[in-house]
Amino acid sequence: MSDSSTTTLANSLVSVERFVVYSDYLEREVQLDAYLPKSVQKPEQMSLLLVNDGQDLVSMKFEDILENLYKSEELKPVMCLGIHCGEERKREYGVSYSSDFKQRGDKAGLYSKFILDELMPYVRKHFNMPHFKEKCYAGFSLGGLSAMDIAWNHSSEFSKVGVFSGSFWWRRKGYDDGYDDELDRLMHLQIRKGKMSPWLQFYIQTGELDEKADRNQNGIIDSIDDALDLVVELKAKGYTESQHIKYVQLADGKHDVPTWAKAFPDFLKWGWGK
Repeated sequence: MSDSSTTTLANSLVSVERFVVYSDYLEREVQLDAYLPKSVQKPEQMSLLLVNDGQDLVSMKFEDILENLYKSEELKPVMCLGIHCGEERKREYGVSYSSDFKQRGDKAGLYSKFILDELMPYVRKHFNMPHFKEKCYAGFSLGGLSAMDIAWNHSSEFSKVGVFSGSFWWRRKGYDDGYDDELDRLMHLQIRKGKMSPWLQFYIQTGELDEKADRNQNGIIDSIDDALDLVVELKAKGYTESQHIKYVQLADGKHDVPTWAKAFPDFLKWGWGK
C-alpha cells in the first residue's frame, strides 16, 4: 500500500483522500478516492457507496456535487469510494458467471473477490469503520453492469444499486451467431434465474442519445431497450417501481460523463436524501 493523501478546501464540507490498495486477486495496484463528509455526528449512521470507474468522478468534480447537496442539507452522510479502473477494464468488469462472446469480463469474478475480500476489510480498518449503516454500489457503462452483477450476487452485503448508461447488452453470442434477446443477454439471464432479495433497490439511468444502434428496428435505441427489459425481469421477480426501482430516461442524455454528472445528484437524493 502506498501513502494516502487528503485534500480539503477551506470551509469545505467534503474531504477527498486518495490512496492505493494492492490486490493479490487482480495482481495490480488499485487507485481509490474516498469522498468523506466532515463533522459526522454519528459515524455508525454513515452509509458507504462504492463507485466503479472512479476516474469519472474526478472528471465530473464529484466533490462539488456532494458539497452542494450537503450545503443545502439535502443529503445524509455517505462515504463515497471511487474505484479507478485498470488497464484491463474490459476483463475485470462484466458478469462473474460468464465472459461475453468476445471473452471479455473473464476477470469479473476476481474483481468481485477484490471488492469483498480485499477492499472492504481495508476500508473498515483504514477508516476505523467496523460497520456502515448500509453498503451500496454504482457505476457507469460497463462499470454499471459490474456494480449490478456484484450487488445482485452479494445482496447480503448491498442494499442499493445505481447504474448509469449500463452495458446491459453484454451478451454470450454475437449478432451473427444466432443471438436472441431472450436467451443471450447475460445480466437478464442472471436475474431470471436468481432469487429476489426484497431489500435491494435499483436506480437505472439511460439517455436517449446514449447510442444510435437499434438492432430490432423498433425505433428505440438498444441501450434503452436493454434497460427497460432488465426492469421487466426485475418486476417478474417481484420488484416494483413504487418500492424498489427508479428508472430515469434523460431526453438529452448521452453516453458521457457530463450526462452522468447531471443524473448523479438525483441518484444521491433518491438513496440518501433528507
